[in-house]
Amino acid sequence: MTDILEKSQARQRLRSLSEALDSGALKQVARILNGGLSPSDIAHLLESSPPRQRALLWNLVEKDLEGEVLQYLSDDIRGYFLSQLNAQELADIIEDFESDDLADLLQQLPDAVIQEVLDTMDEQDRQRVEEVLSYPEDTAGGLMNTDTITVRPDISIDVVLRYLRRHRTLPPMTDSLIVVSRRDEFIGMLPITKMLVSNPAATVREVMDTNIEPIPVDLPDTKVATLFERYDLISAPVVNHEGKLLGRITIDDVVDVIREDADHSLMSMAGLDEDEDTFAPVWKTTRRRAVWLGINLLTAFTASAVIGLFEDTIAQVVALAVLMPIVASMGGIAGSQTLTLVIRGMAVGQISGANVGWLLNREFLVGALNGIFWAAVVASAAALWFQDLMIGAIIAAALVINLVAAALVGTVLPLFLKSRNIDPALAGSVILTTVTDVVGFMAFLGLATLFYS
Repeated sequence: MTDILEKSQARQRLRSLSEALDSGALKQVARILNGGLSPSDIAHLLESSPPRQRALLWNLVEKDLEGEVLQYLSDDIRGYFLSQLNAQELADIIEDFESDDLADLLQQLPDAVIQEVLDTMDEQDRQRVEEVLSYPEDTAGGLMNTDTITVRPDISIDVVLRYLRRHRTLPPMTDSLIVVSRRDEFIGMLPITKMLVSNPAATVREVMDTNIEPIPVDLPDTKVATLFERYDLISAPVVNHEGKLLGRITIDDVVDVIREDADHSLMSMAGLDEDEDTFAPVWKTTRRRAVWLGINLLTAFTASAVIGLFEDTIAQVVALAVLMPIVASMGGIAGSQTLTLVIRGMAVGQISGANVGWLLNREFLVGALNGIFWAAVVASAAALWFQDLMIGAIIAAALVINLVAAALVGTVLPLFLKSRNIDPALAGSVILTTVTDVVGFMAFLGLATLFYS
């Protein structure tokens, strides 16, 4: 009930802010921004505003809130605001950042600026950030936070509790303490909930959980997300190849990975970046979209070239021009269904060499059965429409061929692209559409040429 009330109040404050903006009452806007909205709400408001209004709102945000707001912004918009700050302003903003969040932010800056910011930090904080920066952004090392609480296995629970009370606060998402040896080698986890109900005289070794598998520092972030989902983790330790503890990954960072992957898959289908700014300037948006339009134009010319091979047949049988889009469209939809299914299966780790054969056979049969069913429907409609049984038989055969081809290509293509380190979500749909268009037109017009010539 409290959460519902708070959300309702937040929506009311956003409405009040919008009304104040429309009326030009900047003092009221500043008061609502800095006194009534959370950093995440402010970030959402900035992302939902056109450029000029966005700049105005950012200038009204108080300096001590800027750092928190930046953490919730998309990379595209955050990069723009960061480019407006000098090294000292950045250092002031990031003072309370966790090492993983700070590393994410710094990776958007030029190397010279990164070094300037690092030089303003104290030795301990700089070492933590440099540790995270030394690993690729899309690996466990790039996700991890070096702010951890570790304990030895030979001390008592009572000593651990007294040690924790000396801290003013615990690191966010601390559900367990990490048990390490004197050489910082990972041994196990000590869940706080288990520790609180254990005998204070018991040792950590007696209470800790040793069934936890640490995450290798070079594990891709998508696989990290899969592990968190599979085992319902809140946090997990990260180790190097020698088993030495480097840091930990928390669920909030994994949620970001899951969301980014989902955005990436969705936006890539249209050739867009997952951090695409909804309110980006006209010229910037035009440039980004022009590249993908150019690629699609090349594929369209390929399909048109195939049609051009059969222009004499089309001129002889006008019905072919009317029915051609049906064959290509049905193949494109069928292929997209398979492609989407396979890409999702790959993303969640369900597809491997052991089950690809079964999947390929299944998709072949689905394509064939759907092809036969819809071929009968379309053939009947075409034959009645043009009073020509031959045209019905030709489009029926072409539909079966194209739907089977679409199913097979939709299955094999993402696996092939992945093996070549090409993003299937980005390139798959364009290649698939080209293949189904070419196969569909070639089958339909080729059969028509064979029977009508």
